[in-house]
Amino acid sequence: MTRQPKITFIGAGSTVFMKNIIGDVLQRPALSGAKIALMDLNPQRLEESEVVVSKLISTLGAKATIELHSNQKKALEGANFVVVAFQIGGYEPCTVTDFEVPKKYGLRQTIADTLGVGGIMRGLRTVPHLWSICEDMMQVCPEAILLQYVNPMAINTWAIAEKYPKIKQVGLCHSVQGTAMELAHDLDIPYEEIRYRSAGINHMSFYLKFEHRQPDGSYRDLYPDLLRGYREGRAPKPTWNPRCPNKVRYEMLTRLGYFVTESSEHFAEYTPYFIKEGREDLIEKFGIPLDEYPKRCIEQVEKWKGQAAAYRSADKIEVAQSKEYASSIMNSVWTGEPSVIYGNLRNNGCITSLPDNCAAEVPCLVDENGIQPTYIGALPPQLTALMRTNINVQELTVAALMTENREHLYHAAMMDPHTAAELDLDQIWSLTDDLLAAHGTWIPEWARVSRKVQAA
Repeated sequence: MTRQPKITFIGAGSTVFMKNIIGDVLQRPALSGAKIALMDLNPQRLEESEVVVSKLISTLGAKATIELHSNQKKALEGANFVVVAFQIGGYEPCTVTDFEVPKKYGLRQTIADTLGVGGIMRGLRTVPHLWSICEDMMQVCPEAILLQYVNPMAINTWAIAEKYPKIKQVGLCHSVQGTAMELAHDLDIPYEEIRYRSAGINHMSFYLKFEHRQPDGSYRDLYPDLLRGYREGRAPKPTWNPRCPNKVRYEMLTRLGYFVTESSEHFAEYTPYFIKEGREDLIEKFGIPLDEYPKRCIEQVEKWKGQAAAYRSADKIEVAQSKEYASSIMNSVWTGEPSVIYGNLRNNGCITSLPDNCAAEVPCLVDENGIQPTYIGALPPQLTALMRTNINVQELTVAALMTENREHLYHAAMMDPHTAAELDLDQIWSLTDDLLAAHGTWIPEWARVSRKVQAA
């Protein structure tokens, strides 16, 4: 009998995302008989996910089996691959807190899940739970690979590498391949004809090469076309979300000479240039969607109500291949068939112009030897300098978590480019106090403060 992998999904109540990953897995012959362990603390969402996976198995005629768990360690026993996708504190109350408290200081955000005061607080809520997964993995599946899909990706990956260096982990995001598809769309070129190389940190990687394969087999640099299209008003083309016109990244291309992989709505809050109190002209010029993440959360909750009912009543579920890397990694490790993905791992000298201990996002070869990052060397100095402004915040947040020194959270907020551009030191300190107080028991005990949140 052919050996089959065990795939554990922590946070299986993220049903739509889980459906994409498991749908990809079941379409790969070597994985289609996998044992799939679904774990979530919300029994209703767990049951909804079981319905979806059962119908995926039926639709695809797979031989996979399902286990349901509310106990994390039990779900992890004997796992070969562990997929993690959760949001500690959810949209309510924690995401709302991350947006509404800073607004009282005139500090506005778009996504607030990666950097800035929102990213710092999200890291503070999230890392201890990731560490608990690593602790359980060390005991019941020490050789498993952790596929981590949780934000703030760089902070999480860095913190896991610091405390659990023996855990085989990779942080996964779809921004590199997703943005390449967007740019191919803007250029009216089939994505399959594009060749690129990207490197940096999560949500701030840049395409060092972006090229089009020619009929004679040579490759043509596409950066001149992207710049020309932006200057002539032909790019960016409308995206799936009319609130997000994607102008910020094209503007940064004209200043830096390279295109960043994460969306304009994200990137606007990683720098001090675009979101400024009293500068509505900037917001309008670049189409910056303030409060975008809360809007998406509300829309997704409403959309899920209809989707859940439709999945429950359907005999079969439509399955498409997603752009996520998880199934590709599992297939390559399990079968030895090589693939290339973009992953977040401890830098370890891959990018020589960034700190060795930071979390770098680089191309990786995956085969039976695991996930092997590519040596990049030094990045262009302007890209390195910009990344370091974000790495400062990540490093101080990880330092706070590792040492349980609350003061480093204030230091992280001080170093954040957007926060520091808007607020003075007293305001930054006060805002951090208010956020820590408002999060209460959602954050570790050492980080809590007793204080009433400032009134509007």
